[in-house]
Order: sequence, then C-alpha cells, then structure tokens
Amino acid sequence: MKVAEYDTTPEVARELGAFMERRREQIAQRWADTALFRTVFTVSRDEAVEACKAVLDALAEVARTGHVEDTGAPGFAAVREQLGRMAAARSRAGLSPSRIAGEVAGLREPALALLRAEFEDAADEHAHACALALTVLMGTLRLVVMETTVGAGAELIERQRQHLLEVATPVIELWESVVAVPLIGTLDSARSQVVMESLLEAIVDQRARYAILDITGVPTVDTLVAQHLMRTVAAARLMGAECIVSGIRPAIAQTIVHLGIDLGTIITRSGLADALAYALTRQGIVLSPPVGAGAGAR
Repeated sequence: MKVAEYDTTPEVARELGAFMERRREQIAQRWADTALFRTVFTVSRDEAVEACKAVLDALAEVARTGHVEDTGAPGFAAVREQLGRMAAARSRAGLSPSRIAGEVAGLREPALALLRAEFEDAADEHAHACALALTVLMGTLRLVVMETTVGAGAELIERQRQHLLEVATPVIELWESVVAVPLIGTLDSARSQVVMESLLEAIVDQRARYAILDITGVPTVDTLVAQHLMRTVAAARLMGAECIVSGIRPAIAQTIVHLGIDLGTIITRSGLADALAYALTRQGIVLSPPVGAGAGAR
C-alpha cells in the first residue's frame, strides 16, 4: 500500500536517511515525550527513548531505499510488532483509531523542526523537497501503525470468538465413562468443529464409553446440522465411544422426516435423562425407581 505517488530523488532519499541517523538521539529524546511513547512506556523514559530509536532506524532504512510512500517497505518489518503493541496499548486506554493516528502524526513536527534547522534557508527548494519527503514518510508510518492495529484487532476478535465457541460447548461428565455435550443455539460449521474436538478430547481424557449429544436447546435441525451431528457421531465411534443424540422434540422429528434425513444409524432418545439411563443400563447399572413412585401409583 502506498500513501501517494511521490517520486523521491535518490539524493533527497539518502539525505533524509542520513539526517535521521545523524539526529537519531535528538529526535528520540523529543519523541519520548510525546503522548504515543510517554503513555505506553510509563516505567522508564530510557525504555521509551530506545523504542523511539528503533522506529527511527526503520524510517532511516526506508528513506535510503527511496520508497518513502510504501507501507510494505522491508525497513518497517523490524518495528511492526512494537508499533502494534503500542497501538494496542493506546486502544485499551480508550483511544479511537483516529486518535491513535493523530498521535502518530504528532511525531512529524519534532523531526521536521530539526530537519529545517539543518538548512540555512528553510524556504530553499532542496530544503522543501527534504521536508516533503519527511512528511510523506511520516504519513507512511501512520498507515503502518493503523494497518498493524487493524490486524491485531482482527486477531483479538477471532481469539474471542473461538473462546466463546468453546465456552458455549462445554463437555460434562454425567457418570463414570459417560460424558455429555448440551448444545444451545445455532449449530454452524465452526461451532460443530469445536463440538467435535471438545467431545473427542473428553472421550480420551475421561476414557468415556458413552457420549451424549443433547440438542434440546438447538432451535432447528436442517440437513447441514444433521450432517454435523452424523460426523460427530462417526468420529466418536472411531474413538471407541457409543454416541447418543437426545432432545429431539416432536417438531424437529417432523422436520427430519420431511427433509428425508436418515438418522437410522444413530441412537436417539427423547431427553437427556433417557439418554443417561440408556448409557447406564448398557453398562449393567440397575436403576431404582424414584422414592415415592410406588405410593404415587397406589
């Protein structure tokens, strides 16, 4: 990505790079007092200065190539992670992306003041060309920061989404060698994969012989959901566990029939209690009737 089509002459580019190397300490000292660095590196100012120097080294390398408008310039690779952490810290502090971009833009003026001091006549055409190159380079830095911020934000959202999927699909040990996954909400491809992985891990960890998939909380069952269930059942069988699907309500049963979905190879029960009773009975565990059931019958 490029800020703009700007043709920097090799002479101007080399001069800008040399300026940043020559004035590295002075610029770093001034940048360390700006909001972007000061509020991120709060423990030690020396740490902020060193971070500023790392960014300046990257900018000097980019300037020497002459591609001051290119965010993909190799020179930025060394500081992208650091810039991303800084931007993330400011974002966690409540700053909007535009505010963060404004703080990055604020780095231009201290460097520009030192650059102008290099020339006897700041209005000189060559001085103007160097100043323009610096302005474009700082604009590129701002874009690099924003690209890194957006990328980090996308990664964070994906991690949170994955975490929510895992939280929404807990595996519960109902009895020795019997585990269950109570499903609530829509069962899409991504969540189905999490269900399968979580269930298989539980089967191995707890040496489960029976796994119950309870779909009482699943609002609808279509062909895609049925395929996901069948794949999960097949995977559980490969791990040596018998899988039972419970919670098939009358409306869902009618839908399955109308769609022509064949669940003939899958053991089904109307509710979680029935599925658990089936698993226990298969293990030779005799279930006693509830206390008071006989009296109620009389």
